[in-house]
Amino acid sequence: MMKWFQALMPKEDRFFDLFEAHARTLTAGALALQQVLAGGEGVPAACAEVARHENEADQVTREVLLAVRRTFITPFDRSDIHDLISSMDDAIDQMHKTAKAITLFEVRAFEPDMTTLGQVIVRTSDLVAEAVPMLRNLQGNAARLSALAEQISALEEESDQLYDTGMAALFKGPARADPMAFIVGSEIYDHLEKVVDRFEDVANRISAVLIEHL
Repeated sequence: MMKWFQALMPKEDRFFDLFEAHARTLTAGALALQQVLAGGEGVPAACAEVARHENEADQVTREVLLAVRRTFITPFDRSDIHDLISSMDDAIDQMHKTAKAITLFEVRAFEPDMTTLGQVIVRTSDLVAEAVPMLRNLQGNAARLSALAEQISALEEESDQLYDTGMAALFKGPARADPMAFIVGSEIYDHLEKVVDRFEDVANRISAVLIEHL
């Protein structure tokens, strides 16, 4: 009887609206982080932009978690909703941590592989932003969602390689003259690589929802 009753109830589309709103903060945050990595005197302002988008994302996350508690019918399992929005929020939180580290160390110039990692982050955020609206129709978008998850995983592998080559170049270059440059640079590389890791977590959550509901 309960399943029959639930089948007649409309799904809560507001969750999808909120997921998409959060995805927009991810792409905006990624673009702001790319501006940070362009270097120069605009770095502090770009870091502040990353922080602003992270605050917006936090507000959306709170709305989702509140809606989970108050909504009788949800588009998919409450735990899946929680895990998905949490993984999305972790991604922009990691961008914010990157910007905070850059602010702390007053960095104004960045290594080439750091800039390339910023480009990878933008590409990954764009793929997540494409995937999230497709959650409204899991069956119709299953093939494309799987393909997007694979592309995100490939970018995560690319970020691992950039991290390795960047760290090696850092050790052989600036660190020889200034050990502090290695400490600062390695922390920035670590944060940037973790941003892509968090995006892969989002892709994995989407894949889990897809598997469970098909």
